[in-house]
Amino acid sequence: MWLLFAFIAVPMIEIALFVQVGGLIGVWWTLLIVLATALAGSYLVRHQGLRELGNLQRSFSDLKDPTEPLANGAMILFAGALLLTPGFFTDVVGLSLLVPAVRQAAFHWIKARIRFAKFETRPHSADTQRPADTVIDGEFQEIPPEKHPTHPPSKWTRH
Repeated sequence: MWLLFAFIAVPMIEIALFVQVGGLIGVWWTLLIVLATALAGSYLVRHQGLRELGNLQRSFSDLKDPTEPLANGAMILFAGALLLTPGFFTDVVGLSLLVPAVRQAAFHWIKARIRFAKFETRPHSADTQRPADTVIDGEFQEIPPEKHPTHPPSKWTRH
């Protein structure tokens, strides 16, 4: 139900803001602002996305919990989609998601409402007991297939 409300409310808010801002500063300035926020937003999304990808790689190499870098990456990706969508409301929400403090607050708000599985790793130790001999001795006999094709194989089937 919330998704339906968002699909109805967001375009209505955008249209109202376009009318208000366009009436105040003019159509061309309004379009220029929308284009400028899309360009600036795509630059910021690329810059912050690459930084967050580095944080994710570090969390994997240090065997730390990758939940926060993954969530930050998802929020940055969502911010990019919002910034590329023409409109003032979506630009404000998208730009706010590019602020690290806002992302962190959103992450903690979501984390408090969703139960995450625990992430833990154990380093491989040399003293782990393994069987000394894992070779299994045996004999085998090749059995020819029972089905013999009566026609030459086509390119569509295997025989």
